[in-house]
Amino acid sequence: MCGNNMSVPLPAIVPAARKATAAVIFLHGLGDTGHGWAEGFAGIRLPHVKYICPHAPTMPVSLNMRMSMPSWFDIHGLSPDANEDEAGIKRASENIKALIDQEVKNGIPSHRILLGGFSQGGALSLYTALTTQQKLAGVVALSCWLPLRNSFPQVASANSVNKDMHVLQCHGDADPLVPFMFGSQTAEKMKSLINPANVTFKSYRGLPHSACPEEMVDVKRFIEKHLPPISNE
Repeated sequence: MCGNNMSVPLPAIVPAARKATAAVIFLHGLGDTGHGWAEGFAGIRLPHVKYICPHAPTMPVSLNMRMSMPSWFDIHGLSPDANEDEAGIKRASENIKALIDQEVKNGIPSHRILLGGFSQGGALSLYTALTTQQKLAGVVALSCWLPLRNSFPQVASANSVNKDMHVLQCHGDADPLVPFMFGSQTAEKMKSLINPANVTFKSYRGLPHSACPEEMVDVKRFIEKHLPPISNE
């Protein structure tokens, strides 16, 4: 991380079982840490992939009566018309881009890096992928939304390096926090910004605001498809 977030602990990492030729950077949800997701990825790991689960800085969150908790940016509400922390979202996105740059320096090209996240982390991963100049393998966006969606043009701009990236969006149809409709509207918005054939939206019957084993299998398959082993490994 960079800027004034130097007090944030180092990410939870699941190292590759052999030489890492690809990476997944996955961002947790509000009030969480990267540890639980690192454990989850350890259960579906691929031997050539490094999994990086950073921890958000602690900050007061308007949604929760200004209580301090791990948060990538401030959240005022979880409805489509809620005010958004534009400066905080952009600052957090720059920190994630710096994390991607660090992995590139470590020898993993950006097109072999998949960005992902759950809830607020998924929101940040979508926003970062659409605004970065780094060509990414794709995004796994779980139970989330696209922040600052009105700042994006309706049609994918020709200079977007990730206009052909693959996106797996997953959402429980019983989500009481980030409504399912918000997730499906986000998928439609994404289809207007990147190649619509590359956007997959999966729903899970009865799933609340959480992940489930079926979903994690879908995530593993998506990673296997878009971060395959390199032939000389």
